[in-house]
Amino acid sequence: MAYVIVVYDVNVERQGKVRGLLKRFLTHVQRSVFEGELTESQIFFLKRELAKLIQNRDSIIIYVLTSKSSIKDRITLGEKEDYQVL
Repeated sequence: MAYVIVVYDVNVERQGKVRGLLKRFLTHVQRSVFEGELTESQIFFLKRELAKLIQNRDSIIIYVLTSKSSIKDRITLGEKEDYQVL
């Protein structure tokens, strides 16, 4: 298992599809940020499916960490919105 953080900046027309796919695998932590633990095969599948959804000028960054414990600290500033986790 790896700990994955996904951030995206995509056209509003594709946001719902990208968000819907990410919600199937990860926890929604901020408007365009998801995180959680995935297997290597889940990461491969997610990359492939996300690549199918995006177009020019869209951007998705996937950070893959060895584990959640490899994060030294997580600092949140400002108000935290509550996102419904599926």
